[in-house]
Amino acid sequence: MSSNQIRAWVVRGYILLFFLYLFGPLMIMSASAFNTSSYPTITPWEGTTLNWFVELGQNDRIVSGFINSLWIGAGVVALSVPTALAGAIMLMQVSEKVRPIYYTIVVSPVLVPGVIIGISTVIFWERFGSIVGLDYETTNNPFFLTIVGQSTFISAYCMLVFIARLQRFDQTQEEAALDLGATHVQVFWKVLIPFLRPAILSSVVLAFLTSFENYNTTVFTMVARGTLTTELAGLARFGVNPSISALAVVIMGFTLIGAVIYEIKKRREEAIVEASKKRAAMKRMKDTEAAAQQAAAAA
Repeated sequence: MSSNQIRAWVVRGYILLFFLYLFGPLMIMSASAFNTSSYPTITPWEGTTLNWFVELGQNDRIVSGFINSLWIGAGVVALSVPTALAGAIMLMQVSEKVRPIYYTIVVSPVLVPGVIIGISTVIFWERFGSIVGLDYETTNNPFFLTIVGQSTFISAYCMLVFIARLQRFDQTQEEAALDLGATHVQVFWKVLIPFLRPAILSSVVLAFLTSFENYNTTVFTMVARGTLTTELAGLARFGVNPSISALAVVIMGFTLIGAVIYEIKKRREEAIVEASKKRAAMKRMKDTEAAAQQAAAAA
């Protein structure tokens, strides 16, 4: 074998090992959800069953935690995405001298451990409520504390997405719209927001998934109730059964379905854009031919 062939086989082997390392545990966990064994394993295979999915649906703690995680994720999206958008727009508007300082301040929550954010969120709102005279249940609501605590650092992640998109924005589009008589509000909704739509969708997905899987902050703020991650951590202390594997299969299934739907929608939009470009090109060709014929007739 030549050196090029050896190099090619080494690269293929490395890629194979990489994907086995990445997806191997997921494949084993997914398969264990269908094994009748009371422990999540695939060896020995004792038989095929769907009972673990039934047990998962009958587990009130898991179902309640899953629903709570959905509500909290929606709240984090509603708070983090507008905050991140405002912060990114503000960053692009400030002067060059202030921009590095402002950027460091707004991104700093990413560097703070989630445990610190969770503890500080609980302490701050408890003291704030006592100072302004609010009752304990108002400022220490677990959903409120969790949404605010998670949004502290998730909004920073989303802001990085918006900054990356805004760096490609052509400011002359806003100036042209303003020169044509549009108001700043109209420019924002009809020029800037359509340009930022991909970043908005990415930020929504990023914020929801980051909130959904968060544990370090949630374990301190969501004390009275539990989310999916905290409930799973509590159940793991008493041993893991294949119903957890069944939950993983369900989550991966929804993720794959969402990815397929997004890809289909994306390809349809690309096909529509490509078709419109072809129609425009054909129209230009016809106009050119018509102009040439008119010129020839005039000659």
